[in-house]
Amino acid sequence: MANFKNKKLLRQLSALDVFCISTGAMISSGLFILPGIIYAKVGPAVILAYIFAGLFILPALFAKVELATAMPKAGGSYFFIERSMGSAAGTIGGFASWFSLTLKSAFSLVGVGVFMTLINPGITEGHIKFIAIFFCLLFMIFNLTSVKLTGRIQIFLVFLLIGTLSLYILRGVMLINVHSYTPFMPFGKRSLFLAIGMVFISFGGITKAASIAEEIKNPSKNIPYGMILSFLVVLLLYVLTIFVTVGLLKQDELAHSLTPISTGGYKIFGTLGSIIMAFAGILAFVSTANAGILSASRFPLAMSRDHLLPDFFAKINKRFNTPHFSIIFTGIFMMAFILFLNLENLVKVASTLKIILFMFVILASIIMQESKILNYKPTFSAPLYPWLPIAGIISYGFFLYEMGSIALLSTSIFILFSMLWYKIYLKGTAMRKSALVHIVERVTAKEIAGNSLANELREILKERDEIVEDRFDELVKKCEIIDIGKQITLIEFFTLVSNKLAKQLNINTKQLLDSLIIREEESTTEVRPGLAIPHISIDGTHKFKLLIARCEAGINFSNDLPPVYVAFILIGSPDERNFHLRALSAIAQITQDADFDKNWLRAKNIEELRDILLLAKRHRNK
Repeated sequence: MANFKNKKLLRQLSALDVFCISTGAMISSGLFILPGIIYAKVGPAVILAYIFAGLFILPALFAKVELATAMPKAGGSYFFIERSMGSAAGTIGGFASWFSLTLKSAFSLVGVGVFMTLINPGITEGHIKFIAIFFCLLFMIFNLTSVKLTGRIQIFLVFLLIGTLSLYILRGVMLINVHSYTPFMPFGKRSLFLAIGMVFISFGGITKAASIAEEIKNPSKNIPYGMILSFLVVLLLYVLTIFVTVGLLKQDELAHSLTPISTGGYKIFGTLGSIIMAFAGILAFVSTANAGILSASRFPLAMSRDHLLPDFFAKINKRFNTPHFSIIFTGIFMMAFILFLNLENLVKVASTLKIILFMFVILASIIMQESKILNYKPTFSAPLYPWLPIAGIISYGFFLYEMGSIALLSTSIFILFSMLWYKIYLKGTAMRKSALVHIVERVTAKEIAGNSLANELREILKERDEIVEDRFDELVKKCEIIDIGKQITLIEFFTLVSNKLAKQLNINTKQLLDSLIIREEESTTEVRPGLAIPHISIDGTHKFKLLIARCEAGINFSNDLPPVYVAFILIGSPDERNFHLRALSAIAQITQDADFDKNWLRAKNIEELRDILLLAKRHRNK
């Protein structure tokens, strides 16, 4: 593997950056173009359509937040799908994520030019494309130069947008006509459900932040806080803005209008209001495109790291620490769409792919949970598992059906192309075992999964939790761990320990055995039910050894306590007394975790037992 593939992206983005990337990615055509179209189908019930569409996005949102906190790596959906279902599904997920997001971003850049016609009606179609390409190049430069700069620009754009919409809501609510909301649902409940399907994709941008998880500081907290807060704020903005717009405009003014918010601005502030809200629309499309380039460029990077794309996509610029080839290629692809292709039809395909990705991501979260890999440790767990994820997959299946035959056919062709690329490009290259294989292993009771995914997850968790290994970690990495498959007596256990450690400590086996027995006779070392920490001091200098044992059937340390299934044996010379105390403290912190006993007993092998200790949350002496 080339050296540049091991180079990590810097964690520079805060919870505020996550919030603004997710928020900016959502608020665009879904608010500034779509409401008039939906109003023509459902009337004032367009307000309900946005509320329910927001609720339907929750299964995908929760699944992605969970996966991103467990695996905060570049690539988002692609990374989750590949690790859970394998490289073939990952190839489809990677191309679909990159393609759909790039198209949506290109559409947003065209939207910038379209809304500028409200400010200057003399702008032609050629001017619109020129404006779109200009902003594409501008954001490419920002993304190439600094992720942190891109995040700061996004914060500025999003807060300016939120401020403008807040002004619209606060002033507009004073002018609404209450009669505009009756009849509330003139076309029946069936029309509302179809409208929800159309609005649903307007919330899709919320999950973009997951693709840049590798660049987010403290991802365990900043990802869930940023993404969930973004969802709540955007849902509130959507509902209140549309509520005010329905109350301001007459039916013939709102139905089929492509600029409903700008028309509402005219009702509030006159011509200046129309210009202000057109400017807000431009801000919305610009922020969506900026977030789109940032997020989309991480998919080729992640796929290249996994050998699904050429190596150069994984190169990180030494000066700016950005994936420059991936950003440039994404920008060129966007400009090609802007110049030569029919964006509206392609956006339908992109929306279809997005719904498929939502289904894949939910399935990925289910597979990761059911794989029972101990190193899969999200800091956020999707609520109402498994019922909410299952409901999400079923509802997204319905929305997929509603996209129409042309979109589904185009998507099928796209998936076929992805599979051909996978077969031709990889040419039988062996890939890591996915989490799905771990589920098969559970069902068949066969050791076929291997440790490659568990090992990768261990390194991800160490990076996520910023674990800097101390001497105790080094001791755990080198020590012997024994897994005893039957119930044994205390003497048998100490004999086993003595045989393994005496030679390493350069002392007599019988002497070591006697010392362990005498120490236990003085007072039991079973510190709580199921846990014992036999520890003794021996003659000499610079000697310290640790042996760890698991015995599911139990070792009888004491007549007054249940059998022991986890034992830490510490043996050291007097000069190691301080470290001896630190080791006891580390063990105490590790075993106090609420899930320690459960995880210890269900670990599948020695390496999983070792990982439980190495990844435990405790104070480390750096």
